Amino acid sequence: MRIARFSIDGNVAFGAVEGDKQDELVLDIIKGIPFADYELSGTKVPVSKVRLLPPVLPNKVVAFGRNYAEHARELGNEVPDAPFAFFKPSTSVIGPGDDIQYPPFSQELHHEAELAVVIGRMCREVPRERVQDVIFGYTCANDVTARDVQKREKQWARAKGFDTSCPLGPWVETGLDLATASDLTVQLTVNGEQRQLGRTSEMIHSIEDLVVNISEAMTLLPGDVILTGTPAGVGPLNVGDEVAVTIEGIGTLTNKVVKRG
Repeated sequence: MRIARFSIDGNVAFGAVEGDKQDELVLDIIKGIPFADYELSGTKVPVSKVRLLPPVLPNKVVAFGRNYAEHARELGNEVPDAPFAFFKPSTSVIGPGDDIQYPPFSQELHHEAELAVVIGRMCREVPRERVQDVIFGYTCANDVTARDVQKREKQWARAKGFDTSCPLGPWVETGLDLATASDLTVQLTVNGEQRQLGRTSEMIHSIEDLVVNISEAMTLLPGDVILTGTPAGVGPLNVGDEVAVTIEGIGTLTNKVVKRG
């Protein structure tokens, strides 16, 4: 099932996405929230009549860097022996169709297409055999990065945590098991030109590795998001660019780059 979060007439709700053709998609409005008991209301609204929002509002976004060997090498970095985590604040999250605002303190903005794991229940110290149980679903993400700031400041808080640096969407796909999610095509285009193309099977550390690693240190809450790393091919974004992340079996997340202010 594809679960979207949307606004219509000033109200925010979740809905199950139905249909295959983009211009014919409808939302069956959910009674309740998808992280607890809920049911479909039977009240349906066309996706074209609503504004899609970030599919979740995470308490935290835990991102893992250098989790694809070719991406690590393209930036001249060593492949880490263990998962390498950093954070993006909740204020960095935007949804499909929202603008990525080019930060005024950077001259080198980069795209990074990623598979995002959405946590479905509160959990800590998750054993490998229980990872599937704590995953609500998967969505598309773009770990937008101020590359020059990342290099200059060494730590990544501003480079990867600025407002609008974490597009998520267009919805959460709940029907993928771990085996399927671990071998999906991830691609990214800028103005229709392909920049990134890889598969989640190329990850150095698996989805299970990442969930086990971070849950050893902290409690994960429903709606928290784990970014699993990006394939090779990262590159510049400029004001006016339209960037689209497409992940097999999930959908396409599209955003435009604008000048802040």
